[in-house]
Amino acid sequence: MATLGLVVALGLLLLAQDQFAKKTPSVTLLPFSTPNLTRGKANVITFSFRVESGFHINSNQPSADYLIPTTLRIDPPTDLMVGKITYPRGEDMTFTFAPTEKVNVYTGEFRVSVSVRPLASVLYGQYEFHGNLRYQACDNAACYPPKNLPVRFAVKVVKPPPPPKKNPAQSPHATGS
Repeated sequence: MATLGLVVALGLLLLAQDQFAKKTPSVTLLPFSTPNLTRGKANVITFSFRVESGFHINSNQPSADYLIPTTLRIDPPTDLMVGKITYPRGEDMTFTFAPTEKVNVYTGEFRVSVSVRPLASVLYGQYEFHGNLRYQACDNAACYPPKNLPVRFAVKVVKPPPPPKKNPAQSPHATGS
């Protein structure tokens, strides 16, 4: 009976190790400090994402219609407007699952920029945005179902800096003696 228990325990241990050995694709949003935005003006926020080693994700402009593009969707709070979202160019690569086709992908770290404009009437203070990065990850042999990475971040709407002060005019008759 003790031998059976030992065999079952070893079997479960091996199964658990096999499950941990299989990596699942993931993308992470790298931390960044809260940006200060000026109301009434377009401000650009740049997000850095990292694709886990051994995987790639389709770019925002994949090379075939059947590939799912990487997209960032942002839901702004009231009185803050999201404008243009700028994605980087991907890298054309070939893989064993499509050896004759170049696939446009992101690997490692990539950046996405978003234009955010607080309305001129917005109150000064901190605001939280919500959204998600939708992507499809693949390794060298296969692609995985699309995923959504929640994206949450805060911005601070601040008073603009005071205009530069003009130096008083100098007298042309001033001398240093």
